[in-house]
Amino acid sequence: MVGNPPRSPAGRHVFSFAQLLQNLGPRGDPVAAPLRLWRAPSQLFISKGHDSYSKKRLLLRIGCKVRTSKETAGRVLPEDAKKVALPSAAPPLSGDGGGSRQESGRVSVGNQKLGSAPLWVPLKRVRKKILALLSNLPLAIGEMFTIAALMALGTCIDQGEAPDYYFQKFPEESPVLGFITWKWILYLGFDHMFSSPVFLGMLALLAASLMACTYTTQIPMVKVARRWSFMHSAERIRKQEFSDTLPQASIQDLGVILMGGGYEVPISVCFQGLAGRFAPIGVHLAMLLIMAGATVSATGSFRGSVTVPQGLNFVVGDVMVPNGFLANPIGAFDTEVHVNRFYMEYYDSGEIWGVTIYQTDWSISALQVIKDGEGPFNLAMAPLKINGDKKLYGTILPVGDLDSPNVKGISMLARDLQSIVLYDQEGKFVGVRRPSSKLPIEIDGSKIIIEDAIGSSGLDLKTDPGVPVVYAGFGALMLTTCISYLAHSQIWALQDGTTVVIGGKSNRAKLEFPEEINRLLDRVPELVGVDDFVSNLTTEQRSLDSSSP
Repeated sequence: MVGNPPRSPAGRHVFSFAQLLQNLGPRGDPVAAPLRLWRAPSQLFISKGHDSYSKKRLLLRIGCKVRTSKETAGRVLPEDAKKVALPSAAPPLSGDGGGSRQESGRVSVGNQKLGSAPLWVPLKRVRKKILALLSNLPLAIGEMFTIAALMALGTCIDQGEAPDYYFQKFPEESPVLGFITWKWILYLGFDHMFSSPVFLGMLALLAASLMACTYTTQIPMVKVARRWSFMHSAERIRKQEFSDTLPQASIQDLGVILMGGGYEVPISVCFQGLAGRFAPIGVHLAMLLIMAGATVSATGSFRGSVTVPQGLNFVVGDVMVPNGFLANPIGAFDTEVHVNRFYMEYYDSGEIWGVTIYQTDWSISALQVIKDGEGPFNLAMAPLKINGDKKLYGTILPVGDLDSPNVKGISMLARDLQSIVLYDQEGKFVGVRRPSSKLPIEIDGSKIIIEDAIGSSGLDLKTDPGVPVVYAGFGALMLTTCISYLAHSQIWALQDGTTVVIGGKSNRAKLEFPEEINRLLDRVPELVGVDDFVSNLTTEQRSLDSSSP
């Protein structure tokens, strides 16, 4: 026991480092035996490995280790830094005993309170609660159903139309389905559904749920599956989903046969189909890739429509409109497109330097007409509104004094590029002519020849950088979905004398797994004469032991 040390002027017992190091093991290791502290009426004692003590002592366990920082290495420490000050008496339990009052369960060191929770502790709890909430399976299913409903609604509502279109089609007086009006559509951005804040927010929420599920569930499951779990008891092995025993067998032969069956055999445990454990993570990553591509498509693409008559040009950048805030023009916007000839044919979409061009519509732009040998005159054709969705285009060839306020003319109507219907000034039917037939027709004293009908191509143009990402995501989703159906099987084996105890389990192949293992076990060779060999070996060992001095 250490004697009473000298008192400091402040009334505290002072211990130098030399005195404390006497109670340490060699090389300054932590104290080998626990240090016991107790309070006597007048002084504080320190003992090492002392077993007999009074009933009033206060037991504490102290582990200390002397360390020297790199900054103070080789430097002489001041005398105050070499001393440890301990109070001569225990601190008072209440404020009546003098001294400063301490809060329950806390010890004051300067201005810092030990025992109070650090700032990061509540943040860590909040993070765990958020992860638990986001990784909830019903929440993720609800998010997917909500996204599917928004996509269906975006299919029913015409996208990208002018506000007047929605005023007429979704009036407040007769809302569609009882609640869908133009206010809902325009305020929520459903006229551009796939770039609206509601749709993108649901995608972000689903992405957060997938990442939280991957972090909290799938990754730990993979870590557990990769960990080799050894079983040293035959009873534990027999409690598996499948178990069997092989008398007169060797565990080495079993390992060779299992490796031939496609299993990986570390030592006494083997597994198969570990890729099936990684597949759910791949599925989540593929879904995240698809949603990322869809987001890029919705916010970073350009689209445009144009109707170009035959023989005319247009500049790509003049008709392209950005779809979102991530849209960035490309060099192909300076390209000039020329329509050589109008004709209808099924063909694949063309792509020019990242700009995809689709032919989505057609119309009749003009008629070339020869009148009394003069011309040809280009008469612009205008679309006419009729009942139904059928197209009808018309124009008029003025006849007589053009300065007269009551100008009359020859009317020409066409539904397609194959035939033109002609009417006189009174609106009476005169005849039908095919373009380029060169056959004249007499109308109100004028000889008319329909030289040609000029068609227009309705083209849709777009640039979509998210399409390759979406395609890659769907490819990865299909691949990982197939991999996820691979069964993860584990087998344990234990050599118990001349008997091998086998047990195993599988997460998917509940019926096929026992059949597969039985086929493999049937191939394990039986060891003949093992009992006689073991008994002879035991007898020889006993004889050697008895003959030895």
